[in-house]
Amino acid sequence: MIPRVMITGAGAQLADPLRAEFSGSDALLALGHAELDIADHAAVARRVADFKPTLIVNCAAYNHVDKAEDEPEAALLANAFGVRVLARAAMGQDAAFVHYSTDFVFDGRAGRPYTEEDAPRPPSVYGSSKLLGEWFALEAPRGYVLRVASLFGGARPKSSVDRIVDAIVEGREARVFSDRTASPSYVCDVAGATRAVVAKGAPGLYHCVGTGSCTWLELAREAAKLLGREHEARLTPVLTSEVPLRAMRPQFAALSNAKMAAIAPMPTWQDALARYIALRRAGLAHLPEETRPTEFR
Repeated sequence: MIPRVMITGAGAQLADPLRAEFSGSDALLALGHAELDIADHAAVARRVADFKPTLIVNCAAYNHVDKAEDEPEAALLANAFGVRVLARAAMGQDAAFVHYSTDFVFDGRAGRPYTEEDAPRPPSVYGSSKLLGEWFALEAPRGYVLRVASLFGGARPKSSVDRIVDAIVEGREARVFSDRTASPSYVCDVAGATRAVVAKGAPGLYHCVGTGSCTWLELAREAAKLLGREHEARLTPVLTSEVPLRAMRPQFAALSNAKMAAIAPMPTWQDALARYIALRRAGLAHLPEETRPTEFR
């Protein structure tokens, strides 16, 4: 187990599963934005000098994809320049550094799952800010960039997957894209893979997503079946061309996780969704992993 772990962006969806994953560390410090602005050089330097982490995991991010088109400075500050501050602090401490990126760095025109070798072509300000953050993170000699996609689950569920499941459970209409493809990622699986890749993998870029891919409509139908509501679920297929969005999204954003699988095999998105919904049905899906009964871990 890594001795001293510092997590930034403690209010993010990944933060609680990561805290659970690294709970056996000698020391664990999780800081939200109110406690640490990652773009503040002096504040980050003080925290790192005081805590002396051997691993810094950055969950802080600006995730407003559409708003970023009108707020590029805010997106760049959180997703790029703040990452540079953390990466340099990690270098100064000789600490490993983990940063999370996104499938939105691709334009979605490949027609096959993207690998780490494919050239990114972000179609939005948000995607561009995340790509710049990748470059800064990888300047750290012990830097790891994990691209995740369509995160769901955790103590702070707020993703598209979570909203679809909520709508099915509550009997509301769920409008879902029938022509957008992604590789959904369960936060608990991402947290476990994070620990594994830092312990066993070489620094670099990894796709840390569930195995396989699906359209949002396929995911919604699978969720309805797992919830026992496949006949009454109100699922309305929607085309991307029918929805006015400020920022362009990659229409086909499936990621290959073959490189990660050599270190930490990722479950299929169907398996991850089934485990998440089993917890939902037990009333436990929104609890941190360490507080769940053993049979649900």
